[in-house]
Amino acid sequence: MLASTGKEVFDSTDWLYELKLDGYRAIAETGPEAVQLYSRNGLSFLEKYPPLVKALQKIKHSAILDGEIVVLNEKGFPDFQQLQHYEEHPQAHIVYYVFDLLMLNGIDTTSLELVQRKELLKKLVGKHATIRYCDHIENEGTAFYHQVVAQQLEGIMAKKKDSGYHPGLRSKNWLKIKHVQTQEAIIAGFTEPKGSRQYFGALILGQHNGQELSYIGHTGTGFTTTSLRELHTLLQPLITKTSPFKARIKVNAPLKWVKPKIVVEVKFTEMTDADNMRHPVFLRLRPDKNVQEMKSPFTNLDKVFWPKEGYNKGDVINYYDSLSTYILPYLKNRPLSLKRNPNGILDEGFYQKDAGPDTPDWVNTHQIHSTSASKDIDYIICNNKRTLLYLANLGCIEFNPWNSRTNALDKPSYIVLDIDPADKNTFSQVIETALVIKGILDKAGATCYCKTSGATGLHIYVPMGNKYAYEMAKDFAHLVAMLAQEQLPDFTSLERSLEKRGNNIYIDYLQNRSGQTLASAYSLRPRAGATVSTPLEWKEVKSGLLPADFTIENTLRRIQKKGDLFAGVLGTGINLASCLKKLGA
Repeated sequence: MLASTGKEVFDSTDWLYELKLDGYRAIAETGPEAVQLYSRNGLSFLEKYPPLVKALQKIKHSAILDGEIVVLNEKGFPDFQQLQHYEEHPQAHIVYYVFDLLMLNGIDTTSLELVQRKELLKKLVGKHATIRYCDHIENEGTAFYHQVVAQQLEGIMAKKKDSGYHPGLRSKNWLKIKHVQTQEAIIAGFTEPKGSRQYFGALILGQHNGQELSYIGHTGTGFTTTSLRELHTLLQPLITKTSPFKARIKVNAPLKWVKPKIVVEVKFTEMTDADNMRHPVFLRLRPDKNVQEMKSPFTNLDKVFWPKEGYNKGDVINYYDSLSTYILPYLKNRPLSLKRNPNGILDEGFYQKDAGPDTPDWVNTHQIHSTSASKDIDYIICNNKRTLLYLANLGCIEFNPWNSRTNALDKPSYIVLDIDPADKNTFSQVIETALVIKGILDKAGATCYCKTSGATGLHIYVPMGNKYAYEMAKDFAHLVAMLAQEQLPDFTSLERSLEKRGNNIYIDYLQNRSGQTLASAYSLRPRAGATVSTPLEWKEVKSGLLPADFTIENTLRRIQKKGDLFAGVLGTGINLASCLKKLGA
């Protein structure tokens, strides 16, 4: 389980606060079989830290622990540089601080509340010198944070007391609150030293933007004589005549390029508009990080997209990363209309259909001629996680796919009835409209599925199985909409124009024309609350249902509990002739 970035420290009786430990994150498995100790990337620490292995073997129960490996300095504080050189100084005081319990004696504990897991963990570990229980402060986060800052420690962790443990998920229930900004960077070169300086002057630093390495600044501060020598030695075999940057980089001293293989951590005050670090300072080598891991299309992850709720661009990317398995089937081979809000939801944003010249070669596109625009449009096709996250990094919060796929553009996979309320309609009326439509479709023998729009309405889908042309699909949707409107004449309308329909719910059947799009199942919406267009069970479509209840925070847990409720939409589809016959009867 990973933590999100917390912007400000706070006090709360619902939260507890731990020291943010400066070491290597590690999972340990104990029990009658062989002990395991490994990084979050699966790298074994067994040979590297024998004292920890020996200590773990003394734990009598079978358990899976989450914690941080640190080396303590003479003050008893974590010292990352000493940890890096532990193999050269094995007498250093190494400790494995454990802060969570994932399993105990074969029983999964991840669904327990954090305070319950920690209570079990404390009893399990006891008062051990090498495997230590990570204690916490309750309620008073601000005072604890200021104490940590005074000791020049990295920061604190704030954790919701009643939160479960969700492996692989970056959660808002865990927040890391630092007193300095830090990030990993890749060494791309170094300058010649000046004056009495030995080895090198400054490191030239980069970060991957997709597969391309982009310059983010250079730093000549934060080094000791030892770290200068160590880095210089590591860089010598990597020297190359070719710059790893596509763009020309200006520096104030002669330099040597190196193959981008080594990762370091730096601290800085802020990022400039040009995406360069201001006042970067070298902190340490990061041998636990590899360059391949950093090859991602992600930039400006802390950019706030939902100011009120505090969700940022990184949260959007993490959401789509964790939901990729579920959303991709509804995007696959479908031309996309992308709703991009690169400056957050308070900005109007824009819709993008044409891929444009800057789209990477590895992103699939499909050219379709637009009669209305009198030009060919290269639609982006999102068939894999890499493309999904690339688009999320562009500030694409909302994904709007066509109803049909590229291999059958004129035959939709489904029809959709969009129940679109006016400002004065109640959501109870939206629900009533949905249930009337379902009743009509039930009489027709047409299976249907419902999802929230993620805004103020509901969407009802009927699988068509790519068997009928758009015109036929639209006519059937129109018929169903007319029958529903006849039953609800007081507050529904088939008039598309706001002026003509007045304060009535619009039952939109025109979404079933070629090229029309709606927010995909599991798509985020750029609206207050970071809502998600979420599939529903029909038994949930009743009084008390609110679209605002389905958000970026709880959608994954809902799917894990209920499964993909929308899968049938992509099924074989209805028999249109049979449905029309039943409605006629």
